[in-house]
Amino acid sequence: MHKARPTIVPVQTPLALIAQRWTPAPGTLRRAALSAVVMTVIIIVTGGAVRLTGSGLGCDTWPKCTDDSLFATPEQGLHGAIEFGNRMLTYVLSAAVGWTIIAARSTKPLRRSLTRLGWAQFWIVASNAVLGGITVWAGLNPWTVAGHFLAANALLTVAVLTWHRAGEGDGAPRPRVPRPVRRLSWAIVIVAGLVITLGTAVTGSGKHAGDSSDVPRMPWDWVAAAQIHAISAWVVCALGVAMWFVLRVVDAPDDTRARARDLLVVLLLQGGIGYLQYFTGVPEILVGAHMLGSALMWIAVVRLALSMRERPAAAPELPDRADPALTRV
Repeated sequence: MHKARPTIVPVQTPLALIAQRWTPAPGTLRRAALSAVVMTVIIIVTGGAVRLTGSGLGCDTWPKCTDDSLFATPEQGLHGAIEFGNRMLTYVLSAAVGWTIIAARSTKPLRRSLTRLGWAQFWIVASNAVLGGITVWAGLNPWTVAGHFLAANALLTVAVLTWHRAGEGDGAPRPRVPRPVRRLSWAIVIVAGLVITLGTAVTGSGKHAGDSSDVPRMPWDWVAAAQIHAISAWVVCALGVAMWFVLRVVDAPDDTRARARDLLVVLLLQGGIGYLQYFTGVPEILVGAHMLGSALMWIAVVRLALSMRERPAAAPELPDRADPALTRV
């Protein structure tokens, strides 16, 4: 007699095992995705606080805080505590992203697009942590600082997209407004992205270098950079006003009009803070508020663009009627 060969059982990943035993409630995935959005905004603001308090080199190396210690030491004082605290918030952000990945993987039926978005957040967090370390090694070079900030905004983009997608289906996208209006929304996205990028040129040439030592700045006049940044911000405001009027003319859905209204409110507040900080000598507290406003503006811009279309629930796959396995004799 021949002995039966042992059956090879495939090894399941931890995510697959969790998905077998847990199905999140409908709102759980959306809350998980929102937690990643909130933590991304917090990490942007606290990252700004590190620079504004001169704590950018509070931990003078990476991944350790000193050559001999993983943690901040008493000798490093308040600056070391602030920089180390911001590094620790990265783990809280990672936990929020991890919760999003687990909730997406465990949703029934499986929504692969949301799982991919969750993993995209994970890799952005990991790569930006490395970029943050390079920024420390480079002595707060303004170009790496700018890249670190823009990568955080890339994470915010994916987090908001995940949050939005968690509240809709996986069917083919359907437009909710005419094509010219959708194009206007993408124009707002592009110009708003330019505003944020130009903002890094302002901070990179301004006085808040992130450390009390002599940190090199970007090679152009700070006032000129601020004026160009302000002009681009005015363009966004003009486009935002145009969008608000257009959506009323085309009788757009209420939630889309609400997104346009939210954007106008954020732009008004953000512009006011920007001019106030410019004419008051760029005090740290106003710069921090402006960074928060930048994140809120970008969230409003992305949500407005996403509200231009909708995705219904995907239609269930119907069996092939010609399938002989389904034919009854």
